[in-house]
Amino acid sequence: MKLPERSFHFAEGELLLVNKPYRWTSFDVVGKIRNSFKPLKLKVGHAGTLDPLATGLLVICTGKFTKKIDEYQAQEKEYTGTMILGATTPSYDMETEIDARFDLSPLSEEAIRQNTANFIGELEQYPPAHSAVKIDGERLYEKARRGETVELKTRPVTVTIFELTRIELPEVDFRVVCSKGTYIRSLVHDFGKALHNGAYLAKLRRTRSGDFHIDDAFEVMELVNHIRQLKENGQLH
Repeated sequence: MKLPERSFHFAEGELLLVNKPYRWTSFDVVGKIRNSFKPLKLKVGHAGTLDPLATGLLVICTGKFTKKIDEYQAQEKEYTGTMILGATTPSYDMETEIDARFDLSPLSEEAIRQNTANFIGELEQYPPAHSAVKIDGERLYEKARRGETVELKTRPVTVTIFELTRIELPEVDFRVVCSKGTYIRSLVHDFGKALHNGAYLAKLRRTRSGDFHIDDAFEVMELVNHIRQLKENGQLH
């Protein structure tokens, strides 16, 4: 996306839409942008974590706008992605190796499509064991990597749209619109389980958060280079 011809007031507060690259953490993106402001010390934060294997819209706030992070984070989210039916992984995505395989022959396209109805509305969802949720001050994925078993609690989420856009087994493409805090990995895992089969997430992209859309997002280095140019020109404020 071409950067707009306008002044940025980063200290006063800016809301920046960024396309998170594959295998970057959300904190990598924040850190890269924060470092580009140095020596100016500026608050930078994001409104809603994306997993490292996911791409797409990350809402970044600077300066005084960091006070609005909770407000932006609470907004409805939209995702597109691909799940693989017929197998599961411990992380519910491609971070870990397949631990079980299932026969796909009993599954019809009709049964797969009808299964989405079970996952629309208010749901109780377990977070993945390999997630950034904190238990006793430690991330779940850190415990999972040590082989520790943790008793997880469900959390309420709302899914308003869950549609399948392509079925070419074992791949199934989907679009989901959901509330804050929804784990798409868990949704996919539970989807496979409800079919008496298995499923894991192969690809995920956040396309929208509230009224903000990925089409309006900057590439990370595009934004960083622009900030550096402003700094060189003495226009950073």
